[in-house]
Amino acid sequence: MGIKQYRPTSPGRRGAMGLTFDEITKTKPEKRLIEPSPSSGGRNNVGKMTMRHRGGGHKRAYRIIDFKRNKFGVPARVAAIEYDPNRSARLALLNYADGDKRYILLPNGLKVGDQVMSGPEAEPNVGNTLPLAKIPLGSTIHNIELTPQKGGQLVRSAGGGAQLMAKEGDWALIRLTSSEVRRIRLTCLATMGQVGNIDHGNYFLGKAGRSRWLGRRPIVRGVVKNPVDHPHGGGEGKSGQGNPHPVSAWGQPAKGYKTRRRKATDKFIVKRRK
Repeated sequence: MGIKQYRPTSPGRRGAMGLTFDEITKTKPEKRLIEPSPSSGGRNNVGKMTMRHRGGGHKRAYRIIDFKRNKFGVPARVAAIEYDPNRSARLALLNYADGDKRYILLPNGLKVGDQVMSGPEAEPNVGNTLPLAKIPLGSTIHNIELTPQKGGQLVRSAGGGAQLMAKEGDWALIRLTSSEVRRIRLTCLATMGQVGNIDHGNYFLGKAGRSRWLGRRPIVRGVVKNPVDHPHGGGEGKSGQGNPHPVSAWGQPAKGYKTRRRKATDKFIVKRRK
């Protein structure tokens, strides 16, 4: 995976960057592993807008990904590496020995033709999924379960990697990408290695149209709105963001204000990310 720069043939191309997609080996998704993914435009089931700045964008199909990795003891071969429009990571298409096919998140370093396996008996190699109890200390892991048999929920985006720090009784201490240290049960599964497509965060879109292709509509700053539309709006003197404090469109403090309240999982956090 590399980053390419375009020739400045137009103002939008000047400074624009993109990914080379060198690792992609298959351009069409597996038909039985996709399902429709209609665009919501940021609206819920009754048509009310619950998420702003969403709409447009290219049509997508959802790829069904095996986050559970629950085919224990059955070896699989990496048949292809594919692009997924719904996430930053790449996908690996696995062909299992029993004829089954599944998508998984592509770890960094996994190639077409490599063998992977899941279960307590699997080797701690890149792409294999094991219980935390069987993973060596200091290993880099991703796709980590929070509840046994529920499927991986943590560390799934491009370049993500957590580290297994310690094992204490029935619990493992995991340092996440954010530097937060968290307790997770040793019976939970995790996949060895770091999520691939490490360069995802290093390129520059270059023009507004590329954001529109991704389904992101323009975001208007509060300070340029009218007072009726946003607390930062209006003019005539000292007004706008920071006076008296930056807030959302509905008045909730926007910087440094803790919004996590009465979470039952607070007891599992050993060290906060800040």
